[in-house]
Formats: sequence, C-alpha cells, structure tokens
Amino acid sequence: MLLTTEQKINNKHMIRDLPLQKIRNIGIIAHIDAGKTTTTERILYYAGRLYKVGEVHEGTATMDWMEQEQERGITITAAATSCKWQDCRINIIDTPGHVDFTAEVERSLKVLDGAVVVFCGVGGVQPQSETVWRQADRYGVPRIAFINKLDRTGANFLKVVKDMELKLGASGFPIQIPIGIETDFKGIIDLIKMKAYIFQGDEIESSFTEGEIPHDMIEKAKIFQHDLIEKLAEHDNEVMDKYVHNQPVSAAEMKKALRKAVIKDMFVPILCGAAFKNKGVQMLLDAVCEYLPSPLDILPIAGIEPDSEKETSRKTADDEPFSALCFKIVTDPYVGRLTYIRVYSGTVKRSSYVYNISRDQKERLSKIVRMHANKQETVEEAGAGDIVGVVGLKNAQTGDTLCDEEYPIILEKMHFPEPVVSMAIEPATKQDQDKLGMALSKLQEEDPTFRVRYNTETGQTLVSGMGELHLEIIIDRLSREFKVAANTGTPQVAYKEMPSKEVRAVGKFIQQTGGRGQYGHVVILLKPGEPGTGIQFNNKIVGGAIPREYIAPVKNGIVEASKSGVIAGYPVIDAEIVLIDGSFHEVDSSELAFKMAGSIALKEALKNARCKLMEPIMGLEVIFPEDYTGDVIGDLNSRRCKIQEISNKGIAKIVKGAVPLAEMFGYATAIRSLTQGRASYTMEPSHYAEVPSNIADKIIGR
Repeated sequence: MLLTTEQKINNKHMIRDLPLQKIRNIGIIAHIDAGKTTTTERILYYAGRLYKVGEVHEGTATMDWMEQEQERGITITAAATSCKWQDCRINIIDTPGHVDFTAEVERSLKVLDGAVVVFCGVGGVQPQSETVWRQADRYGVPRIAFINKLDRTGANFLKVVKDMELKLGASGFPIQIPIGIETDFKGIIDLIKMKAYIFQGDEIESSFTEGEIPHDMIEKAKIFQHDLIEKLAEHDNEVMDKYVHNQPVSAAEMKKALRKAVIKDMFVPILCGAAFKNKGVQMLLDAVCEYLPSPLDILPIAGIEPDSEKETSRKTADDEPFSALCFKIVTDPYVGRLTYIRVYSGTVKRSSYVYNISRDQKERLSKIVRMHANKQETVEEAGAGDIVGVVGLKNAQTGDTLCDEEYPIILEKMHFPEPVVSMAIEPATKQDQDKLGMALSKLQEEDPTFRVRYNTETGQTLVSGMGELHLEIIIDRLSREFKVAANTGTPQVAYKEMPSKEVRAVGKFIQQTGGRGQYGHVVILLKPGEPGTGIQFNNKIVGGAIPREYIAPVKNGIVEASKSGVIAGYPVIDAEIVLIDGSFHEVDSSELAFKMAGSIALKEALKNARCKLMEPIMGLEVIFPEDYTGDVIGDLNSRRCKIQEISNKGIAKIVKGAVPLAEMFGYATAIRSLTQGRASYTMEPSHYAEVPSNIADKIIGR
C-alpha cells in the first residue's frame, strides 16, 4: 500500500500514540486570582481527564495539590498534566500568579510552545499580567488571550481588550464577543463561523446550543468580523487580496491566516468566557488545537557546540540526535529526585544513559513518567516535543542540557531574578542540625530563586527569596515535608553593593614553603556595569601573559569574592571586571594560586571604587475606595514611595508607584487598617537604586 506524503511525515514524527502535529505544549499564565487554576480544572473535566471538578476556594483543585496551595487558595508550584481534545494531546502547565513564585512561570515559558494568558474581565491588565506577558515576549511564545469572569459585576470585555493594546502593546483582536455581560452573560458569538453559542446553565454538566446570532447583535458582529479580517489582511496576502477587492473571506481562510500569524507570534486571538460558571471553556480548547503551534511549528532549538562555540540547532524530529533541557527539579516522596525535561530532538528510552554536558557526566534514566499534577504514569520512551519527568539524574540542575555524547550541544540557559528578601535560620535542636542542611540544599536545587549562604562573620545561615510569602512557604515546607524544626529571624532586605568609578587593581598570591611554592599574579580593571547585568568578566589577556588554563580559576576567584562586598559584606552587582595583565611562574603557578590572586585583586579594587549601597525598589499598585485617598497616599509618602500615576476605575482609585522594599514590611496589615480591609495591592521587584546616605549610615552601623 502506498502512503501519502502526509502519512509519511506522520509516521516519521510519530510519538507512540499521536503524530507530532497533534501535540500542543501550553502554559496557563496570568495575574494572581485571574482564574488560571479554575480554567485548567474545567479544561481537564471537559477533556475527560477529571470526573469531578475541584474548586480553588474549597482547596480541592487537582492542580493545586500541595497542602499549602489548598490552605491558601493560591498556586505555588507549576503543575504539569496532559489531556486529549478533538484529535490532539494537550500538555498543560498551570503556573502561579503570585510574583514571589515568578521563577515557576519563567522556567515553564522557556520550554512551552504556546500559552493561554488569562485576564480578569473586571481587573483587566494587572501588574503581574504585564510581568508574565513580558516573560512570554522574551521567549517569543505564541499566545491566546482568554478574558475570564465576564459574569462578575463590573466586567467590561471591550475595556480589557483596549487595556491589552495600551498596556501590553498587544497586536490582538477578539475572535469572539460576549452575548450579555455581568449577570446577563449567557453566550458567545464566534466571529469566524458567525455562529452564536448559548449556554443552558451554570452547572458543569450544562450544555450549550449552536445557533444563529441574536437579531440585535448581527450588526455589531458584522463590524467586529470586518475589523478582524482587516487585521488578518496585514499578515496574509490571500486575505489581503480578497479584502482589497471586497470579496468574502471564508472561515477556513480566516483560520489558516490566523494560525499562521499566531505561530509567528504576530497576532493574539482574544476569546471570552466565565470558567467558574463553565462558559466558554470548550471554545478555548478548540482554539488551542486550531491556533497554537505544535512542536513542529516552532523554530529548531538553538544551541552552541561546546568545542568550537559555534551556533548550531536541532530540528524537532525523533531521528535527530537527542537533546533535552532540565527545567525543574522536585523531591517526590515516592520516587525521590524527579527532574522535568523538555525533549527538543531525538528520543530517550527508560534505563538508557544520557550525557549531561553542563556537568560533563553520564547518568542513567531509571524511569520516565508523564505527570498529572502529583500523580505519575510510567512510559517506556519520550520523543521530540515531549515534556516528561525522569528519575535517576542525581546531579542535574535546573537549566542543564542533556544530549547525545557523540553530538554535543549546549542549549540556552534560563535567567532568574535575584532574591530580594533574606532571613536568618537556625536548627531548633541539635538533631535538626544535619537535617536542616540537607533539606535546604534540596530546596535550593528545586528553586533557582531560593538561595542559602553562610555568613562567616556572624556564623548565621541566611536564606534569601523573592518575598515574605516565598520564605514563609519554604519554612512551612521544612517542617511538613522534611520534618525539620527551625527558628527564624525577621525578614531582612537583600541589599547589594555596586562600584561607582573605574579602578585598576593588582592581585598577587605568592607563598614559599620550602618545596614547591604558589605564584599567581593578575591585573584587573573594575568598571561600573549597566543596571541588571550582574558580574561580567572579560578576558583581554594578549601574548600569553597568563596561560589559558588559569583564566577560569581567575574568574572563579573574582565571582566568589563578589559575594561579599567591602561596605557591609553584601553581594556586589552590576560590575564589569576586565582581566588585562598578569604573570606566571613555570613551576609554582597553579589554579589555586590564580583563583586566590583573582579574589585578592577584586577585594583591592572594591576598596578604591567608591562602592554604593543599593536597595531593591518594588513596583507597587494599590486599589482602594476613593474615600481613603488621603490616608493611603499619606502613608505611601511616609514609606519613601515615588507615586507615578493616580487613576480611577469605576468608584475605585488606583495608585501606581515605586517604593523601597525596606519600607514595605507589614504593609498588608497597615493598608487593611487604613481602609477597613477594602484595599488590595500588588508588588513586584522593579530595579535596584542607591540607598540615601542617612539611611545607608544606619544600615552599615556608622
């Protein structure tokens, strides 16, 4: 029997049960409380994955499986699951909305092919919506927007659409419009098919009917469809040709143009619904299958050949050499250390060996599992485009590349924000001492934004994270999961130090001990760096003044020394260090000597670089009833807040500003008492700024 071209392609890209064209790797991302987890629960129910829907407010949501998530009604960790809809398999990652867990969104977007961004029909584009949108922009992730909660009082579909354009610069347009709004929301008009879907009730089992558009909305729907075709004409020549010549554009042509524009990340289709009332979720699933890319639609994954440092790539195909990225590590109570990987090319079988090029180690995969929240389904192999959990990788870290040793490639790493809050922690009893160290190192492996460091001057162990809630959850997990009792200090701001002028410094490490000695000598330039660049190291050695094998130890010494500055022992940020000269000894030079010389040179440079103390500044948005305007603004002014914008949303006032984190501890209690519990606020890290001298003196203890 002869196979068609399409069947040959399907067979070539077959991943066991489905061809690659039928796979969708998507994430659900949004601001806190926009309805991500509720939407995911509905998706799983309608796709036949769940037989009973869990509710976030009852603590029964499948995807919020951690005890802390169920108690607080928030998502803390990104949970992965898989379901089938139409003829597609959809791998879904439900991500947190709270800014303290932004690393979960960052690493999920890195490995996803598409995303559903959920917006609240009342709140519109909120601060964390902007953050996740920018993260998706950075990774070039194609998106569908779902405007949720249209049944709520104050919902306004068109205002949210306008908000998206103004605040996010989104090139999007509705492909659906709601029938009714707030308590009258009863259906959706599909602008492509020009059909109306009327929902029969609010219950999960309620069905909907497809029919003609209500008479009073036909004109409005036609205007919207005309504008949609005009938008699509910008991205598709065939649609443009028909639009210019006033010819009708069929639904199939619109879908084709829409899919093409979405995959190129040039257009965002906007859908609507009310997930809690079970309205619009099936149409959202249809749109995911129709418009979001399969692993075959995305560009080949880019990487670097380790030896030549040339750029290279891997196509999404099972017959390519194996390559995968470790994007998450969790400690599972049943299987131990579970590593989530995204397979970009090739296949990997259970019980096979893989090469971790980032660690230069071979390790054996003892088990491969598909995840459904915290439940697992064992599979024999994983292929290109798959997102799976693997057991057996003892040394892999977040961001490591796994590949075929014969065809090495290093995939681009993920970037995570720096922690902004620290606290001291100590074991409650002698027995807890060893257990605490082990538990902290496991938590640090799991979470790239959680750091542990030992302060040699005070003898304290310091833990750092993205906010008070982040550290609170960590301490809670220590006692529940690891059975470790610990005492903690009050949260402190994670200050940094930064040089303000360019200096030249020499580092020499010379020791003579009778036998072979130690000799390392380096000359560096220390310059202030651009904001947000961290520590940049550049090697400008010419003529072999320092042999190549000693350059990496010099860099390691500099990076280690940068963890403790000269003003008050805080880490150094935004500095460029250029290695310009040095010398070596044929016999006495060693890696250790050059590492020490690098460390000495940086310490010397920092002493003369007029270092400044830097503090984290937070972007703040406070929403409150107008009556409390004076009290709220007066309180913010007393906290050194720079108010950037005051606006109205209905009867509520919105204040946006930039405020030092040091002034915001306990703000939740303060704002509640000021407004009788009627205000809400969101805060996210914005940038670092110099601490005013009078406050810096107090911090340093002058």
